[in-house]
Amino acid sequence: MTDRRAMTVLDRPNSYIGRSVPRPNAARLAQGRGTYVDDIVLPRMVHLAFCRSPYAHAEILSIDTAAAAALPGVVRIVTMADLKDYCTPWVGILDHLKGIKSAPQWPLANGKAFFQGEPVVAVVATSRALAEDAVDLVEIDYRELPAVADMETALDPDTPVIHPELGDNLCFERRIDAGDVEAAFAEAAVVVEETLHFNRHTGVTLEPRSIVCDFNPAEETLTLHMSVQCPHMSKNLYAKHLGLDEDRVRVICKDVGGSFGIKIHTYSDEMTAGALSVMLRRPVKFVADRLESFTTDIHARDHRVTAKMAFNAEGEVTAIDMDDLTGIGPYSVYPRSSGIELNQVANLTGGPYKHRNYRVRARAVFQNKGVMCQYRGVGHPIAVAVGEALIDKGAAALGMDPAEVRRRSFIADDAYPYTSPSGAIYERQSHRESLAKLLQTMDYEGLRREQQELRGRGVHRGIGFASLIEVTNPSPAFYGVGGARIASQDGCTIRLDPTGGITCATGVTEQGQGTEAIIAQIAATAVGVEPRHVRVITGDTDVVPYGGGTWASRGAGIGGEAALQAGKELRRNILAVAGAILQSTPESLDIRDGVIVDESDGTERMPLAELGRLVYFRGDTLPPDLQPELVATRHYTSRSYPFAFTNAAHACYIEVDVETGLLKLLKYWVVEDCGTVINPLLVAEQTRGGVVQGLGAALYEECLYSPEGQLLNGSLADYLLPMAGEMPDIVVEHVTTPTETSELGAKGVGEAGTAGAPGAVMNALNDALRPFGARLAHMPFTPDKILRALGKI
Repeated sequence: MTDRRAMTVLDRPNSYIGRSVPRPNAARLAQGRGTYVDDIVLPRMVHLAFCRSPYAHAEILSIDTAAAAALPGVVRIVTMADLKDYCTPWVGILDHLKGIKSAPQWPLANGKAFFQGEPVVAVVATSRALAEDAVDLVEIDYRELPAVADMETALDPDTPVIHPELGDNLCFERRIDAGDVEAAFAEAAVVVEETLHFNRHTGVTLEPRSIVCDFNPAEETLTLHMSVQCPHMSKNLYAKHLGLDEDRVRVICKDVGGSFGIKIHTYSDEMTAGALSVMLRRPVKFVADRLESFTTDIHARDHRVTAKMAFNAEGEVTAIDMDDLTGIGPYSVYPRSSGIELNQVANLTGGPYKHRNYRVRARAVFQNKGVMCQYRGVGHPIAVAVGEALIDKGAAALGMDPAEVRRRSFIADDAYPYTSPSGAIYERQSHRESLAKLLQTMDYEGLRREQQELRGRGVHRGIGFASLIEVTNPSPAFYGVGGARIASQDGCTIRLDPTGGITCATGVTEQGQGTEAIIAQIAATAVGVEPRHVRVITGDTDVVPYGGGTWASRGAGIGGEAALQAGKELRRNILAVAGAILQSTPESLDIRDGVIVDESDGTERMPLAELGRLVYFRGDTLPPDLQPELVATRHYTSRSYPFAFTNAAHACYIEVDVETGLLKLLKYWVVEDCGTVINPLLVAEQTRGGVVQGLGAALYEECLYSPEGQLLNGSLADYLLPMAGEMPDIVVEHVTTPTETSELGAKGVGEAGTAGAPGAVMNALNDALRPFGARLAHMPFTPDKILRALGKI
């Protein structure tokens, strides 16, 4: 940590950075006074429902809407033929993912349906209930076509090509060949291999995808009330595809009930709502119900990975060879593409380790299933689980402790900045320190003794580790270089109000993770006021500076740095005015708890409210050559490195009932290094929430499909989620390695919990089953799979 950062941020009098300050929006939300999209009711607003394809792949032969149109309350029924003059199609590719391809995707099915649930006909009515009644009266004649459901056979010569104009079902392929892989394996003391299957699952947000589109024909403006993570990205996309000037589109997202990456993509039904608002010249509301969410929200994580790892006699990793295959549905999702998850798996597998020999073949293939794209973690859970499973398997083959093999294989502490075999550049990591703190916190030696003692009594417990790196604070190298108009920079405007309060408008958004709290803490610290006197505004593109929103754990590291710099500039401006009023030099003054004081001894000189009164209402009393500026805007883009990589060490302790196959989570530990911690409580809860989602992936969640591409468990009656009763205590500790690329030093924290949990659970399960010679590598680890591995069914 540099002295510059410590003096300017962390050690200022009355700094709020590093404190567990309550969320400013908590009381409002706890009282039920939030404003979600479905709370918005506009004059002349109509409601939208869809006829969706019951088939995974079908040709649309005819559509008869006469009976539905005659239903009282129905305003309009449209097909894609009706929308072509109002909305253009989109293609989800990025220029820097060489060779990626996809077919154009339309708001409604254009002659064919390519997945179950794809919208075919849109029905607009005066209520949602009437729209759904009319949907039931629409008659559509389909000719069912062969469905490509199995990603393992999607590229076979006898498998139908979903989009013939693309030539085959390959969306994207990435290869890496670094070092001398063949020689490393030939010289290895131990080589281990594993085929791992990762289950397709989805984010189940409390608030579903929702949108209210309000086109004003008098001004030719479109206002979109959305449950979305990236307002400015949405503003650009709707303007582009609806044929509007971008400055005529406004996106407002007030309270958002969870996102997890689900709400950073372009969805046909939402784009249809926008096109219909322009067509009908009135507000249109669409709120997905839970059944629609399961079939049309993006899915993630459907991978089959075969990988092997080489070790030398000292227990150090020397090489990795991996083949990754993933099925992504019929389209690459726009605008971020469905190639990024695969790319992350290729970039991050074995990331903490110092091997130089790395070979990867990674392929994404089209299927007639729901689309797959970016969900919390984006490839990290796959990459971590693959690398960590092989580390444990290698340790067993070497007869060494798995924690020791990790320690020996970590990148050396003095090797940073470090370029991995995949080309990723790490600024600084703390793997050894994090693992050491983890082992101490969990009392590793004591747990091993307890494990051995209990095995002798027929109780089978397991300990599993996962060490990881996480991509945060993405630079323009993530999307900008690929041609996507997704901002890597973010801005913040901070204003001193006449009564001494601070208003702070930020481009990063709030979805329940605490953005408003950390921005308030940073702004309060930078200016010199209490957080309760800072009002944070997010999510309105007409009000906040242009920014990227919230994704890839960028809120604190990028949005927070912009807030810090804007707050510092406002503080300088305030002190310049105060110096003139008080006949002092600005350097001799400070702002503490909303009062201008003498910097040397803290003597109070003037409340900010008095300075605000003079500037805003009695400018005649100020020196004639003084022109006060009590508002400041600053922007920040991370440019020194493509990303700020965080790191973490996870451990899981479980118990398996070998007679029933039931697995009980006993305890979980995380040591997280996310750089400067703004709010310890929020960081801990972000980590715990991420861990729970990762545990869901490992043990419960899976989107099950039939061979015909039919989703078999598209409701909460059949799709299992982790519940509070199944979750263990999750202990969170920290190591702090601030990034030197910003003054704040903050990295991200939002996805590391999700990234590490599946691998840690898998390793704990296999550790518990080791006396039986049983091993599992196909998530989720359900009781029937455990019993099969034990040979009991």
